[in-house]
Amino acid sequence: MTESSLTVAVIDPSRARAAILEEGLRAAGIGRVVIIPDTADLLERVAALKPDVVVIHLESPSRDILEQMSVVSRQAERPVAMFVDRSDSTMMQAAVDAGISAYVVDGLRSERIKPILDIAILRFNAFARLQRELTEARGELADRKLIERAKGILMSLKGLSEDEAYKQLRRKAMNEKRKIADIARAIVTTADLLG
Repeated sequence: MTESSLTVAVIDPSRARAAILEEGLRAAGIGRVVIIPDTADLLERVAALKPDVVVIHLESPSRDILEQMSVVSRQAERPVAMFVDRSDSTMMQAAVDAGISAYVVDGLRSERIKPILDIAILRFNAFARLQRELTEARGELADRKLIERAKGILMSLKGLSEDEAYKQLRRKAMNEKRKIADIARAIVTTADLLG
């Protein structure tokens, strides 16, 4: 994605600070910058705008703002870069927990905006990739447990060895062009119903 194709939402109650952010973004070649002057109905506004990145600037973040940014980052699935004038370690930790991709204290200068935006996007993408991998790993583990349970049911009902039970699952899956986990799920569900 090139800079000229990016849409950046800038959230800042101060028009002067928003102008600095907008200037830095436009100087970096950002194609579309939209200023949002307050945080009312923020998730809905961000969802309607569909920006590639959200940039927020505040004097000092509050818990409410961090909760809103957490929702924006996770539900709208957008990287969030936050510039603050002052902060403390508690707020920094809360920002990290909220999924803020870049948290910059006392660093609002137009020439720094683009590199910070780049790192926010990279961190967001890396975190999203890790989340996907974690979800896939959990799914695979759940499927393995399901297959083990189905093998146990087949072994018990049909007097099969573990290897024979697995071969039956695999053969059934191949014949029906389905995943082994789907066949295992059907066996486990049926066994649960018949109790």
